Amino acid sequence: MAETLLQIRNLHKEFGQQVILKSLDLDVNRGEVIVVIGPSGCGKSTLLRCLNGLEEIQGGEILVDGKPLNRNSKDISQMRQKIGMVFQSYDLFPHKTIIDNVLLAPMKVQKKKRSEVEPEAIELLEKVGLADRKDDYPRQLSGGQKQRIAIVRALMMHPEVLLLDEITAALDPEMVHEVLQVVLNLAKSGRTMLIVTHEMAFARAIADRVLFLEKGEIVEESRDPKAFFEKPETERAQQFLKSFEY
Repeated sequence: MAETLLQIRNLHKEFGQQVILKSLDLDVNRGEVIVVIGPSGCGKSTLLRCLNGLEEIQGGEILVDGKPLNRNSKDISQMRQKIGMVFQSYDLFPHKTIIDNVLLAPMKVQKKKRSEVEPEAIELLEKVGLADRKDDYPRQLSGGQKQRIAIVRALMMHPEVLLLDEITAALDPEMVHEVLQVVLNLAKSGRTMLIVTHEMAFARAIADRVLFLEKGEIVEESRDPKAFFEKPETERAQQFLKSFEY
């Protein structure tokens, strides 16, 4: 039986008078890759930010390993370490080298010694093809390389669930493939992930389950991505997919 890592119950999120997420329910199992798609403004990125404790929710609850995620609790930092997040903007520190960017969180947040975590950092950098750039600065890297570093930085915290928010949106087309290949390798290794993307071919290739959001609600959910992308059940999803070539 699948082990549930993340539970979302009746999640409700508002910005002022605007409702962003409406009574959303979702279970995420260990090793599962869930791709979240939908039109701009439907609540995809906000959902991920709520799951990481970056946004306050107005209703419902989020459970990580059966424990409630409360962004105002004293253990929010520890809980957040279980849910890593990679943004489209990289957010690397420009004045630090690549290796120092990668080591910062485990050393500062988890209080680990550099000698303890540096070998793992170099191993992960090797896996994404960037070990030889460890002493460079972010300004010396391409967008695709920076995004691969951001993924390594998130993995260094050993999250149980990895959230990826439009991580190729800011990249030139030729750089997209190198980042998506890293994510595909993570999926093959059994990494649990929630991915927000507009790359439909990638979504079809990597997803165990597809969620289609519209106006803050799950309009369609499919555990058969091939069937979903060939012939979605809802008219709204059909209309949405017609705007893509994949």
